[in-house]
Amino acid sequence: MEKYLFVFYGGKMPTDPKGREQSMAAWMKWFQELGTAVVEMGAPTKPGKLVNAKGVKDAGSKGVDGYSVIQADNMDAAVAFAKKCPIMAEGGEISINTVMPM
Repeated sequence: MEKYLFVFYGGKMPTDPKGREQSMAAWMKWFQELGTAVVEMGAPTKPGKLVNAKGVKDAGSKGVDGYSVIQADNMDAAVAFAKKCPIMAEGGEISINTVMPM
């Protein structure tokens, strides 16, 4: 089994209380369906900064909206997990990267 970093981008959380509750329920159901594949549930993130040798600036549209660490047999299995993520229905996307053991 390998670990995969799921980085969430975009998607729109509903603004009304009932919609937010339904969205959170969908996310919790997805995590429950993944079961022991969930290494770290992760969390949503706030807008951040991009830092390089030239300075610091707001991340803007390159900002990460959240992350999770998932365990899967291979990248194809990780992709299959990602395709069922609620962020897809919210218009978002997921970057999947293999976590290299150190």
